[in-house]
Amino acid sequence: MDQLDADVMRAIAPHNSGSRGNSQAAIIAAVGPTLNATLPGFDINNDLRVAHFLAQICHESDGFVTTEEYASGAAYEGRADLGNTTPGDGRRYKGRGLIQLTGRANYRSYGPHVGLNLEGDPEQAAEPVTSLKIACAFWKEHKLNDLADADDIVTITKRINGGLNGLDSRRAYLARAKTALGMSPGSPRNEAHALLRRGDSGPAVRTLQTKLKALGANIDIDGDFGPGTQKAVIAFQAGAGLEADGIVGERTWQRLG
Repeated sequence: MDQLDADVMRAIAPHNSGSRGNSQAAIIAAVGPTLNATLPGFDINNDLRVAHFLAQICHESDGFVTTEEYASGAAYEGRADLGNTTPGDGRRYKGRGLIQLTGRANYRSYGPHVGLNLEGDPEQAAEPVTSLKIACAFWKEHKLNDLADADDIVTITKRINGGLNGLDSRRAYLARAKTALGMSPGSPRNEAHALLRRGDSGPAVRTLQTKLKALGANIDIDGDFGPGTQKAVIAFQAGAGLEADGIVGERTWQRLG
């Protein structure tokens, strides 16, 4: 793993000026020198894991510009599923960190990971170095290192975001992270195996259909990802023990062989 420092973060981040640039510079200056000492403690210990981690936290922090969500947190008021049971909890336990920690229950849960009473003093979670440790703890807790080893940005994004919001941005940051670490931005697997979903068309869909048909799916090989192909994908994913969402990402391609 190459030397990690503020320069690597700057190479990944978008250019910002003015107040956004000042905030970005402060976060990078604080976090960059601690990367080498912090990441290995959470098994983020090879170039591919580091690249995926840095790409995701860059997106989640708006390009390393903030460690606190811009909204007030009022939307989380009364959210018992987040542990927000006391009036004011929504704002008090708003999203903070390079991967945003949200809700009283999560602040309570992640405090021991970073050796702080985050529930008692939630604003500590926005301190840049603490926010890095929180992101690392989340990464390890959600078993994202194995997914990074598989170069599976789709499933990583789902586990962080709950969906695929910002996937194109995350892909762009990942390519920049790989370049900054001296890796090839893409791999033959990624170039051949695009993210596919209903409505897509082209050679990659035809390849998908060919593989599914060889496994017994009753579909046409027409290069059109329609309802029949989607149904075949869902059936394959369910049988392979994957999330049966009909979206073909790296893990589905890998199982298809």
